[in-house]
Amino acid sequence: MTLRYLLNAILSLTVLLALAGCGENGGDHKGENPVAHRGEEKHGQEEENHEVHAEESGHGEGEREVHLSEEQAALLSIEVDQAPGGTAEANISAPATVAFDPDRTARVGPRLSAKVVEVLVDLGAQVRAGQPLALMDSVELGRAKAGYLSAQGKLESARADWEREQSLAEQQITSEAELLDAKAAFQAARGEYRSALETLKLYGLSREQIDDIDSESQEGPLSRFTLAAPAAGVVQRRNLAPGQTLSASETPIHIVDTRQMWLLIDAFEKSLPHLTPGQLVNFRTRALPNQTFAGKTDWISRELDPESRTLTVRAVLDNPDGRLRAGMAGTANIQTEGTANYALVPVDAVQRLGEEEVVFVPGVEAGAYEPLPVTLGDEGNGWIEIRDGIEPGDRVVVRGAFDLMSALTASSRSAAHSH
Repeated sequence: MTLRYLLNAILSLTVLLALAGCGENGGDHKGENPVAHRGEEKHGQEEENHEVHAEESGHGEGEREVHLSEEQAALLSIEVDQAPGGTAEANISAPATVAFDPDRTARVGPRLSAKVVEVLVDLGAQVRAGQPLALMDSVELGRAKAGYLSAQGKLESARADWEREQSLAEQQITSEAELLDAKAAFQAARGEYRSALETLKLYGLSREQIDDIDSESQEGPLSRFTLAAPAAGVVQRRNLAPGQTLSASETPIHIVDTRQMWLLIDAFEKSLPHLTPGQLVNFRTRALPNQTFAGKTDWISRELDPESRTLTVRAVLDNPDGRLRAGMAGTANIQTEGTANYALVPVDAVQRLGEEEVVFVPGVEAGAYEPLPVTLGDEGNGWIEIRDGIEPGDRVVVRGAFDLMSALTASSRSAAHSH
């Protein structure tokens, strides 16, 4: 017996005892208006924080509402969500997990051995492309910059000599040997300069940063440089501190663009014939019980897990407000086919009240839930179609309907006994 079922049993027993007690006290009120009498009981029960009660909702004869306190609602884990649209047979339900999109994740680190001078961003910071993340110091880079400046000076000198010898040759003042020597020196200096320039580019310096090396805007020693964000996003990892020495293979800062996330769905083997890329997906997680995230499938694995006999289906979810977090688990509903658009609810969300099938919907007051008569359609993949009574997008109780029905039934029986 699970803890949840044990808690439900205890709560149901509490409801029966509480309401039975109300029935015994009701013997002194024979002949009074029963609705008014229940209203008086309600005022008395408002002082009780651990009673569940039902009363006439006013929406029609026989319809009732269940009222839960905050403590009771938390104990029963009542979950309300929007009913997705589609058909039961065409809707595949499977567990899923949210993950970062690797194509939207940048791992930042130096391209040479360097020491951290100052960290300029903190975890969770929103950064723009090109924004400095950390100030670094590298002896190797300092030498490379110095070599670049030396090569640049040699190139300028060799170019001047080459141009002068060309001018003298036109005037037939210099010899051909001197002209060739000047040309060779210029070509060698140009090659050395290009080599120094490419070395700096390999170390991650932009052309603008290279041009600033010998400018008046250059501050500090040549060994200083900054790690910059290659793309906009959120700092998800920052595993570095001042004084720490990093190698060229380390990437201590991770920047993630969370505007889109991956959803990795563990679909069952029997669902494979119905799955194709481009199908609509709705994702729900208990961490965000009042939200549904929409996306589309874009990849289906060619390999089944040998133990679970499931295959991974990937979907891309829009996450503009950043509420989805990597690692969140929930349920994905994949609409595989069909043109009909009925409201869909989990099979357990439908309960029987007398001769009617009902689903519970939130009442006007906080903690109130009303059983709403519905007309059922086809059932499949753990879902059942609602042909009449609610529409796609309406908010319904998707988890905990049995507990609400137990409370409502116990209350009704106690009320009937007392009157």
